[in-house]
Amino acid sequence: KEYKGESGIVYCLSRKKVEETTAFLKKQGIDAVSYHAGMPVQERKKNQDHFILQPSVVAVATIAFGMGIDKPDVRFVVHMDMPQNLESYYQEIGRAGRDGEKCIALLLYGLQDYALRSQMIYQSDSSQKMSEFGKLNEMLAFSETLSCKRDYLMRYFGNQNVPCGNCES
Repeated sequence: KEYKGESGIVYCLSRKKVEETTAFLKKQGIDAVSYHAGMPVQERKKNQDHFILQPSVVAVATIAFGMGIDKPDVRFVVHMDMPQNLESYYQEIGRAGRDGEKCIALLLYGLQDYALRSQMIYQSDSSQKMSEFGKLNEMLAFSETLSCKRDYLMRYFGNQNVPCGNCES
């Protein structure tokens, strides 16, 4: 309710969840658009343009969305599933509050997300599986920490920081 009428981005792991979440938001009277690689290019472009040019639009997307997006008034970024690593998470939450105004990042996840991400790594052809598992474990540790999330991120990226005073801890 605090961000009603504001622009935001909701990230989902699957195309199906993107469509379901968009439909749910629209039923709630929210101007929401979908964005994922399975959509026709013209529809993706139309939805992206609507998000960028109009106020109060929520983009529900897979990680295919966001590169090159510079909408300064994004007030919130929600992850409906656990991101694959802290680097991705940090990049995605960085799309909020670029105008310097108050914004929020919300991470919703369950251990089934961790299991699914583990399975994806295990079944991949990557030669970096150990590194990817390490990053996934770090993402889980971040998700579960009771300390300041900003402080955790800053320390992960090698910066000294003090707790922000804005998060739940």
